Amino acid sequence: MQTMGHAKAGPIVCKTAENTVTFSLGMRLTVRRHLLGVQVMIQFTKDTCGDLDAALRREWLETNGLGGFASSTIVGLNTRRYHGLLVAATKPPVGRLVLLSKLEETLYIDGQPFELSANRYPGAVHPQGFRYLKQFRLDPFPTFTYEVEGIEIEKTVFMVHGENSTVVQYELKKNNHPERPKNLSLELTPLIAFRDYHSTTHENGAINPAVEERTGLATVTPYQGLPSLHLAHDAVELRKTGDWYRNFEYDVERERGLDFSEDLFSPFVLRFDLRLRRQASVIASMGLHDVAQVAEFRQAEITRRRDAEVASPIDDAFVRSLVAASDQYIVSREEQKTVIAGYHWFSDWGRDTMIALPGLTLPTGKYEVARSILRTFAKNVDQGMLPNRFPDAGETPEYNTVDATLWFFEAARAYLAYTGDLDFVREELYPVFSDIISWHARGTRYGIKVDASGLLSSGEPGVQLTWMDAKVGEWVVTPRRGKPVEIQALWYNALCIMEDLARKLGDEASQKRYRNMATVASWSFNRLFWNENTGCLYDVTNGAPPDPSIRPNQIFAVSLTHSMLSPERALSVVEKVKEHLLTPYGLRSLAPSDPQYRGRYAGGPAERDGAYHQGTVWPWLMGPFITAYVKVSEGSEAARHQASEWLAPLRDHLADGGLGHISEILDGDAPQQPAGCMAQAWSVAEVLRTLVEDVHGVRPMVQPEAQAAQTTRTAPAPMAMVSRTRMRTGTNP
Repeated sequence: MQTMGHAKAGPIVCKTAENTVTFSLGMRLTVRRHLLGVQVMIQFTKDTCGDLDAALRREWLETNGLGGFASSTIVGLNTRRYHGLLVAATKPPVGRLVLLSKLEETLYIDGQPFELSANRYPGAVHPQGFRYLKQFRLDPFPTFTYEVEGIEIEKTVFMVHGENSTVVQYELKKNNHPERPKNLSLELTPLIAFRDYHSTTHENGAINPAVEERTGLATVTPYQGLPSLHLAHDAVELRKTGDWYRNFEYDVERERGLDFSEDLFSPFVLRFDLRLRRQASVIASMGLHDVAQVAEFRQAEITRRRDAEVASPIDDAFVRSLVAASDQYIVSREEQKTVIAGYHWFSDWGRDTMIALPGLTLPTGKYEVARSILRTFAKNVDQGMLPNRFPDAGETPEYNTVDATLWFFEAARAYLAYTGDLDFVREELYPVFSDIISWHARGTRYGIKVDASGLLSSGEPGVQLTWMDAKVGEWVVTPRRGKPVEIQALWYNALCIMEDLARKLGDEASQKRYRNMATVASWSFNRLFWNENTGCLYDVTNGAPPDPSIRPNQIFAVSLTHSMLSPERALSVVEKVKEHLLTPYGLRSLAPSDPQYRGRYAGGPAERDGAYHQGTVWPWLMGPFITAYVKVSEGSEAARHQASEWLAPLRDHLADGGLGHISEILDGDAPQQPAGCMAQAWSVAEVLRTLVEDVHGVRPMVQPEAQAAQTTRTAPAPMAMVSRTRMRTGTNP
């Protein structure tokens, strides 16, 4: 039996079909074995559910493969403006609107009301239904078990894949009420917002309160120009109301210095007779449905998720959890696939997509998805640049990035290594890649150009082009104009990939050209970037004194497939990063010894942006760090065991913050609280990739010809050479 460990674990309760580990505050991780292998179920007992502070830091997430989602806390108290039961992607995967914020739930036992909901109002939490919440679990959907006067009600929430539809189902599981009530009913009050998910709604006279009724269906169209919301149901009564519920407060938005107050509108109330029927169901959707479809939708979603789990390359609880999470970031953009960078507020970013693609798709065998994503972005290359971001409103893509394009090469290399699909690369990628190299050689936007050193220079005043992209007004927090270290590592890696492709495709002239370009870049890199005083790499060189800040960017000079560093220098870089930047949850973005270090990610937008890359921990960087560490350790058993131990805290993190996911960032200082997006694509992807490839050693075979080519290319080189801003922090742009 495999269990999930934790430093504060309580007793282990062993059963024939599962192991349950109980943690402090009533958290449990149940590891089941079934015909498909290991299945992990995150669950929390009444101790956690009744502790509001503990409950509100844990959020669940359901997605629909379109960019839409449903999300809240484990007690149903919304703490973010992004929380809602139906956040629809009206222009998939963007154009997201919060249509249905929540359902207020009241159980009536012989006429006596028991409110199951919870909301934050000024100075109060009302009602306090979390006191009746006996258990919350992901099994596989968010499942809430309420117990009132001996009566047990179970609620489940899930989305229909490929639709802007959320199903909420209630079931009477037990009726041990001492007096066997004659009347038992459930009332649901839909609260609608109908607004962009970055904003909030306030009481207004423009709303249309009309409700269109049909048997088993209620439809509202509160604002002209916005979609209708259809609620299919099996209620015995619909009562029109037309009430505003005022002054909901969202704790997380208050902490982030943003608008945290909202009014929500109730068009009607639904009443369900639980003596007549033990189940009550609602389908909230942009499309028309019959409530009789609930069972079909439920089984289809269970089957889809089970099939996704089968794709896990290893029968390991941690791996399976990440495989399940990875599926939620892959979404549709027109006829192709793309990657949502993070929930709740990111769309599909070029950089994030290319970094996340290998981990999200390749170890799990989703080769068609990977091919579709590569095709999507290849079609949007412009002036040799990959889009940095597709805006929420669906306008023209933004091209303000220097590294997304270079990560495109690495994603394609990984795809080819796993699939051997040279035909696709030849026909759809190689011409695009060749054009990209040409644009970079002669110069493209934002001063991106290969200079006389053979390295890639970039940047203009006031523009942030690397992944360290925070900007407050005119203040670029981490100005990295010139030659950032990871850009050179990626540039060299791209040139080597192109040399390999040119050889495989018989393009001898280009092969020679790329080899020569790579050799010059490698020589210049070692001459300009090695800091003898610190035994690691400068972060940026730009003609002025180089920047000696110890940042994680240098790890890519070791972790990428093609490296410019000697084994001795590579080992020194890994040791320096480990000494100054490694934490239990990822790498710090700046060493604590630096005067610019910020150990807390908190405050308003300016304070948070100022800390975003100045010490904040990024879990996704564990991927390249572990890869580099195992690489310099020559893949030894001891190194892989150490890597597994380093990843263990992230395994436990799956039950904190965004449940089943890995956060975008955490504080640099202990205790490291999760922050930013509660579920981040590259965090999940890179931990999954390194766990499979580096820790478990499951990776595609390296072709001997590629190994020989790398040795030949790097041997002549001297010096012992062997081989995001407000939008990114969730503020309204």
